[in-house]
Amino acid sequence: MTTGYTTPGVYIDEVNGFPNSVVPVATAVPAFIGYTPKAEYEGKSYYNKPQKITSFAEFQAFYMLDNPAPPADPVSQYSPEYYLVEQKEEPTSGEYITIDGSYYSILPDPSTIYYLYNSIRLFYQNGGGDAYIVAVGGYGEPGKSPMTDPADQIINPNVKLTDLQAGLALLKNEQEPTMYICPEATLLSVADNGTLMQSMLLQATEMQTAVCIFDVIGGRDPNPVTYTQGIESFRNNVGVDGLKYGAAYYPFVGTTIMGADEINYTNLFGGDVKKLGAILSPSGNPNASAEKILEMIEKPPANPMTTSQYQDALLTASPTYSAIIQQVLAQANLLPPSGGMAGVYTVTDNQRGVWQAPANTNIVGVDSLPIRLSNSQQADLNVDAVSGKSVNAIRVFPGQGILVWGARTLDGNSLDWRYISVRRTVTFLEQSAKQAARAYVFESNDPTTWAAIKSAISSFLAGVWKEGGLQGASAAEAFDVDIGLGSTMTGEDLLNGILRVTITVAVIRPADFIVISFEQQMAK
Repeated sequence: MTTGYTTPGVYIDEVNGFPNSVVPVATAVPAFIGYTPKAEYEGKSYYNKPQKITSFAEFQAFYMLDNPAPPADPVSQYSPEYYLVEQKEEPTSGEYITIDGSYYSILPDPSTIYYLYNSIRLFYQNGGGDAYIVAVGGYGEPGKSPMTDPADQIINPNVKLTDLQAGLALLKNEQEPTMYICPEATLLSVADNGTLMQSMLLQATEMQTAVCIFDVIGGRDPNPVTYTQGIESFRNNVGVDGLKYGAAYYPFVGTTIMGADEINYTNLFGGDVKKLGAILSPSGNPNASAEKILEMIEKPPANPMTTSQYQDALLTASPTYSAIIQQVLAQANLLPPSGGMAGVYTVTDNQRGVWQAPANTNIVGVDSLPIRLSNSQQADLNVDAVSGKSVNAIRVFPGQGILVWGARTLDGNSLDWRYISVRRTVTFLEQSAKQAARAYVFESNDPTTWAAIKSAISSFLAGVWKEGGLQGASAAEAFDVDIGLGSTMTGEDLLNGILRVTITVAVIRPADFIVISFEQQMAK
């Protein structure tokens, strides 16, 4: 050590006694892409700008409309519109209600259906934390007409493939997100949905930092006989590239996210109370009380009541109206599961570790499913011999409720990347080691640097092993870190400024199938 000291005195020279440590990267940071009620904060627009939030309160500040001052009712953040369409016979699909012996299908205006807002609410209800929001636009204009066939897919013309792809591309500049989620992808056409999913998988492959959580078109209202057609369509359209970075969940989930105060007469018939009145008070069975309330809504008096007050009055005056609202609320609460699954991933990571499979757990706020899958039905979802594209089931179990019952990636035929917990664990280890090695860029490519890198990574992996994230009775069985000239590097590598580290890990795999053997024995 050269001193350069020229003045007599006492000098202190601090020497680093320990190498740099590896700081684990975050594992549960979803990035949501879609449409929001607004995207503005302190006069600045946040459309098409990835914004990190840490709580639902922050989401509210950036992306939700401001409420008026009391006693006015809170503003509606999401206003789907539904129509009651009379049918000649009992419908075989979709939600319907019987009124005075007639069947009415409850059909949405597709232009008013969006999923992101309620998916964010479901995410935070399930223990969500940090997240990125990419708002690609606000809500479009209503179409003022319902779907024609309840069995059809809901396609919102206001949801654009180009918008969602542009939002996805913005995440190329963000290293922190570990999940890509786009609940509104199911509102695209089947072809556009396939294009978006392939784009998400390609970007995840390029970034190597995130997995994609997909929803399946057809999961909203599956036909118990022909539902496999939707699964086959999904498998055909998701492509063949980057499958190890994707996981799909089926079916949609019936939630309690939207409360009874969020659906009212303004959500029916585009707010046309005359059409509502024809159902609540038909000529053959009039309801004078309901008629009077609807007249006050249509022609407000000098001191009108609030929307919630009119709503309460209608619920009291008309049992039919109350039944309609309950059915519409159930429809509005039917959501893609991806938002809830992001919350499940977060809680699992925080409580058990990223190496724990996010399965055999419930989704908070889910109380029903549009289809109840059996063991044999799930078998075709879980294992697909041809494509290997596994689809994780959400199922009902007696005495246990609704559980996530699958833990596979779309690369179901791969022994390396079959399980989502394996994929996410390896990503966690890779990115943590990458960030640690960044400190040694431009350092001397010599044994001193090699020893420091090996020590830091080995110490980190030993910690993961002690937490139960790696297999093996000892650290030596769980991982190996190799670095050095003649083992991972050649003389040519040194001349080219290349430092190579080889890391081998034994990752924990979930017990997908538990087989218990019973044998009778003779009495002794």
